[in-house]
Amino acid sequence: MRRTALAAVCLVAAATTGLTACQSGHSGQDKADGKASATPASSRPKDPFAGLSAAEIADRAMTATTGASSLRLKGDVQDDESSGTISLDMALNKKTECAGTIGMGGQGKADLIKTGDTVYMKYDEAFLRAQGKGESKADTDAAVALLAGKWAKMSAKGSDAKDIASFCDLDTVLGGAEDVNSGDSGGSSDGSADPTATRAGTATVDGARAVVLKVKDGKESYTLYVATEGKPYLLRLDSTAKDAGSLTFSDYEQPVPARKPAGKIVDLDALGG
Repeated sequence: MRRTALAAVCLVAAATTGLTACQSGHSGQDKADGKASATPASSRPKDPFAGLSAAEIADRAMTATTGASSLRLKGDVQDDESSGTISLDMALNKKTECAGTIGMGGQGKADLIKTGDTVYMKYDEAFLRAQGKGESKADTDAAVALLAGKWAKMSAKGSDAKDIASFCDLDTVLGGAEDVNSGDSGGSSDGSADPTATRAGTATVDGARAVVLKVKDGKESYTLYVATEGKPYLLRLDSTAKDAGSLTFSDYEQPVPARKPAGKIVDLDALGG
């Protein structure tokens, strides 16, 4: 789950780095988007990226996005382990707090909160039964009776919660993108020619205006939507790569609603001990 979301962001960052590196010698690869929009030039809003190539815009978007202290991720991505689809709607920050929902390819969902050193989760019955495949019916029924629709907690430092806890850390989720964006990696993901990018007009994402960038990296392609007002945050990422999916990025610099759930909470660490 964490690796899938990170892979999508990092691959785009990798493409950005490759483009920025070859920009000075191959600027002819980038195309202006003047003909991509049907809006008359006289009535268009001022272009905040005038004079910048697609590569330079993508680079600014990754810098702004990885520099945010908090954001919300929402969308569907391919899981590289189960080959299924994971649905995410998660707010997270660099204080390792998060709050949101995770869905597993139509096989139920789980609510997740991390605050302090504790992870809280609430599973529905479908999620528990899907995760219980391979277990005896009695064990699965017992888990459903104990946990379905109820909040449970575990230490974020425990072995069972480490992966979940690391996903709740925005530094971890976007850390690979920062590494790639700073030049630690580059070139095409399949060993072919350096990635190319073009501007492809404008669009709106949840009411926010964005410039559209098309990135081609070997056999893989991505569409980036970059905010044209305020900081050039990444607003949406569509991928047709092997980890295909679509993610929207919103609520930048907003507080994450990570609070201990009210009511009775099942202590999974106590049960396991």
